[in-house]
Amino acid sequence: MKSFDDLGVPQNLIDKLSMQGIAEPTPIQYKAIPYALNGRDVLGLAQTGTGKTAAFALPLLARILKIGGKREEKSVQSLILAPTRELANQIESTIKAFVEGSHLRVRLVVGGVSIGGQIKRLSKGSDVLVATPGRLIDLIERNAVQLTDTKFLVLDEADQMLDLGFIHSLRKIADLLPNDRQTMLFSATMPKKMGELAASYLRDPIRVEAAPSGKVADKITQSIHFVSKQDKNKLLTDLLARHRNELSIVFSRTKHGAEKLLKTVLNSGCTAVSIHGNKSQAQRERALRAFRAGESKVLVATDVAARGLDIPLVKHVYNFDLPNVAENYIHRIGRTARAGSDGCAIAFCSSEEISELKAIQKVLGVSIPVASGKPWVDFDAEMGNSNNSKRRSKNKWNRQKARGVNKTKNSFSTPKKRHRGGSPKTNLAA
Repeated sequence: MKSFDDLGVPQNLIDKLSMQGIAEPTPIQYKAIPYALNGRDVLGLAQTGTGKTAAFALPLLARILKIGGKREEKSVQSLILAPTRELANQIESTIKAFVEGSHLRVRLVVGGVSIGGQIKRLSKGSDVLVATPGRLIDLIERNAVQLTDTKFLVLDEADQMLDLGFIHSLRKIADLLPNDRQTMLFSATMPKKMGELAASYLRDPIRVEAAPSGKVADKITQSIHFVSKQDKNKLLTDLLARHRNELSIVFSRTKHGAEKLLKTVLNSGCTAVSIHGNKSQAQRERALRAFRAGESKVLVATDVAARGLDIPLVKHVYNFDLPNVAENYIHRIGRTARAGSDGCAIAFCSSEEISELKAIQKVLGVSIPVASGKPWVDFDAEMGNSNNSKRRSKNKWNRQKARGVNKTKNSFSTPKKRHRGGSPKTNLAA
């Protein structure tokens, strides 16, 4: 495999990579960096944990360093948008390690923290601004940042960025950017909708793909337990007890569910923390620090943790609730098997989650190996019998209705008899 020097990465950035023990580019870096260094718009697809951040950060920083020039007040040379605070924090941390000791200013703006301090820092201009869309729009409306001279735009986890929850914010931001810019989109999955929307933001892009869209890392061992909803808690605590000294992430579908799960895990004797949308940024950062340091062995989270968390020691990912969006399963389990390590992804599936499982396996292109319980095809058969019973009941009612039978809340009854005049019998004394 070629070296970073062969790809055209400047020596000062190669030295920073060497200090971090990185000697060779990953496949996505190998394919994307040469095009990005030449100024091409890039649409990059790769599995989670394969170095996408460096794939856009290294050429971005190389071009900024080459351009040089005076930094204007409130200006932004390059803008990196991320869907979650956690991912934005991760990107900022990675880029700061690359530019340590240089004159480049790397800024982070996310919600959940004081906007006053962000306004003050942005006033002196930024070479790299990493942001979540909502907070960036707040700052734009306060005239705290100017995007008219921004030369580079990066959308990380672009499938989520271009989803309905972000598209309006993205369009508002894009309208403020100059047309003459370089744009890079990176993601682990490529839904059809993203491809259509991305076409309107990229100019003659080169598509680079290190693995088929939707493919998970080879070192992740997947399994699924078919379990009733009421038995999920016991199964989770039993499995966690087998690996008390290893880091695990447990994904819940809702914020309320995550808090309930946290109590369950703590009551089982495990050390645990949680992060979700109802937590302040300070609370989320404290929880992640404790988890990263191993002080808490279990992190209970919603999909805010599905992207951007790079914690190499995470050994197990539990999908306590299957995600409503099938692609999020890939992002969730990508939190394990980082940097070439092995990892386990364990999913729970109740009879109510059959449709979610089908969607996930369709995206994966394979069936997840069954660890315990009855496979969903058998659940389907049971559901089919139940549906047949409902249809028989409905047909019975239709036949009775045709004979003039009325249906009440609890029983079937014949209509009240009427007098020859057609009106029901009434009590004249009433």
